[in-house]
Amino acid sequence: MKIVSPNASLLWVTPNALQVIEAAGRVCYKSENNISDNSASDFIGKIIKRGHESVIEHASAAFKIITDRGITHEIVRHRIASFSQESTRYCNYSKDKFDNEISVIEPPEMNDATRKSWVTACQTAETEYFKMLAAGATPQIARSVLPTCLKSEIIMTCNFREWRHFLKLRLANGAHPQIIQIAEIIKNELCSKYPEIFSNL
Repeated sequence: MKIVSPNASLLWVTPNALQVIEAAGRVCYKSENNISDNSASDFIGKIIKRGHESVIEHASAAFKIITDRGITHEIVRHRIASFSQESTRYCNYSKDKFDNEISVIEPPEMNDATRKSWVTACQTAETEYFKMLAAGATPQIARSVLPTCLKSEIIMTCNFREWRHFLKLRLANGAHPQIIQIAEIIKNELCSKYPEIFSNL
């Protein structure tokens, strides 16, 4: 059993995202003649301030997120997004490409006693999963004993407006601590590249 850290990494963004948003947004005001090499940031800042966020839907970003299965269940509740997730139906963790072991994400906020119980439970799940495979179960049946903390990779693609919505919800005080970790990484990445759109969150 391998313990891995949660992470998120930006895969791609709409090319020339700010210029795409500005070109679309200026159609609303018929102010295309005001487009210049440096006008996008100012224009977008003003429309965000006015709440005209539909315009930012013209740009999208995709992230590869590594987290546990429980957190992916929260992530896929976001409706205006596309997802591709590591499949426990088809992935056989007893194979060499998975180093013949399951990978898990350690939950935060555990003390020594709870961590010991968690490790024991994960190791037991791995042992029984491999026993089921050896006895002839397919991965899609054997997966029923895998823990919720099983590491899962998911690609999430959505437009900038939905990323803003995702970050508002998943950085709120009541959000799960593990999804906050992921949301902070995503926010920092998007803020560094597109402060006009994300820095006011």
